[in-house]
Amino acid sequence: MQHCIIWIRRFIVAIWVCLLLVIASPVYAADAYVARYLRVIEPVPLVLDEQGKTRLFTPEELSAGKQLFERNCLNCHVGGATLPDPTVSLSLADLQSAIPQRDTINSLVAYLRQPITHDGTEETFWCRQVPESWLPQAQIESLAGFVLRAAQKAPGWGGSEFQDQ
Repeated sequence: MQHCIIWIRRFIVAIWVCLLLVIASPVYAADAYVARYLRVIEPVPLVLDEQGKTRLFTPEELSAGKQLFERNCLNCHVGGATLPDPTVSLSLADLQSAIPQRDTINSLVAYLRQPITHDGTEETFWCRQVPESWLPQAQIESLAGFVLRAAQKAPGWGGSEFQDQ
């Protein structure tokens, strides 16, 4: 009998530990898309600014960025294409050819905070302005990190046809 009581106590403790691990897990768990197509299973460096400074982005941060992208950007940017203006996509080449360039975290965040046309000549209303009150800095950086990493690694991102990179 004593042996059964010890076993039951251990079982209850094990269940509590499992519940605590589930409750304490991050809000955004890394998903299969981020691992498979963005090739992120551990933190990866992404360029922050024109000086080449980098910051590590975790799979969970990029998954959070993907979820934000799906909720807020997917209506116009399916697969990195730009439906309102198909001549300009979210491909790395198009991000680099924008004025100013949008191929760093900070430049993408600046664009999202104050969208301008691809040639940089005027404000655009094709893309929604994202104020800090809507997406705090950490969230908008995760979103920008997802877009930048997808532009670098996702097969067919921003292109008109699927190709494995």
